[in-house]
Amino acid sequence: MATTYTISDLAKEFDLTTRAMRFYEDMGLLQPEREGPGGRNRVYSARDRTRLKLTLRAKRLGLSLTEAKEIIDSYDSPRDTAPQLKKFLAVLTDHRKKLEAQLVDLQANLAELRTHEKEARMLLVKAEKAK
Repeated sequence: MATTYTISDLAKEFDLTTRAMRFYEDMGLLQPEREGPGGRNRVYSARDRTRLKLTLRAKRLGLSLTEAKEIIDSYDSPRDTAPQLKKFLAVLTDHRKKLEAQLVDLQANLAELRTHEKEARMLLVKAEKAK
């Protein structure tokens, strides 16, 4: 029999709220089966668990959920992995370039902050000496 998980099982394993799990489901990242009266109980498969793991990995890389879904969904298509890898590489390259640009901006901001701190310290020393 295939391994299945409840929403609580996966939420606990990945340190998520059940609300976050339902959000990922609404985004189409997870597709649990429904059981019980009125289909109220979600039953997640090993595939859902893997998709959740990949989603969280994509989030750690800074990708949007839409980007994560596109990449993860591409692996559900035919066996030729070249198109999936090209898409994945394009998304990663684009994201890396954005992060590098942000890093340049942050470094410039830090340099400016350091300059202002240095000036403020010098003014403070002058003010204390004038007393």
